[in-house]
Amino acid sequence: MANGRALNHELSKLFSDMWDMDVNRLVPGKDYTIDLQGKADVTQQGDSAVQDSAARHLFHNVNEERLKSIKTFATFISLLDNYETSTGMAEVVTPEEIVENNCFLDAILATEVMKLAHEYLLKKNLAKPNLADFKYQLYDIWFQLYARKEGDRPDSCGFEHVFVGETRRGKQILGLHNWVQFYLQEKRNQIDYKGYVTQKNKTRPHKDDQVLSIQFSWKGSVKPIGSTFIGVSPEFEFALYTVIFLLAEERVTRETVKIKEYELQMVVCRHGHHIGTAYPVLLSTSSEDS
Repeated sequence: MANGRALNHELSKLFSDMWDMDVNRLVPGKDYTIDLQGKADVTQQGDSAVQDSAARHLFHNVNEERLKSIKTFATFISLLDNYETSTGMAEVVTPEEIVENNCFLDAILATEVMKLAHEYLLKKNLAKPNLADFKYQLYDIWFQLYARKEGDRPDSCGFEHVFVGETRRGKQILGLHNWVQFYLQEKRNQIDYKGYVTQKNKTRPHKDDQVLSIQFSWKGSVKPIGSTFIGVSPEFEFALYTVIFLLAEERVTRETVKIKEYELQMVVCRHGHHIGTAYPVLLSTSSEDS
């Protein structure tokens, strides 16, 4: 797979098809509303005192009834409190958590989005045809524990890093690229949204944009810039990152894709046979170019 800015047309089509099939995606302005407020100041990782350009929450409201009524969101939310977010602290996986992981995978594998991902990977000879085998493969990629730093006890997994978030020595936020976790942490006043981030001279994002770059603090640390899809289903993100991970041979892969009006660089890092991190970087939206 090529790294770089050249658009990957094959993946752009696949991911756009997944976007169209994502019936569980929430609708901006209807299922949720966001409040962008001000543009965040430039800051560095590890800074504790930063200018707050947003006095209010990013999420003005989210229809939680709708979230809880969708099986993939409901099973996803049940996983978010299963992790010790400090790196270096060993994770303990209980039998109940293993059941919850499997319930979540069963729920997403029943969706058209994940079926399309499976079909695509089958054509590339990167997945087994049997759904139980594919589920086992997903479990290994996303939920198998590993040590983020050599010598540490198993303290991390792909799911925890990407969707839950981790902290390092109380000074650095790792991962946390998921909008549902962001919303739930913000609701508990654990996250403080500091404002939106724009690339170079790009214009202010729109409240209905479903990919955002934002700055926030969490557990006493600041994330200078974090990119995230907004409103999409868990299966959509799982499908995108899993496909890129299985296609990739490098430790770090960057694929430029166009999904609807969003031009994105999808970044996926591997940690052996597992996902280290995965996130979108917003390059542009076609509404800006017109």
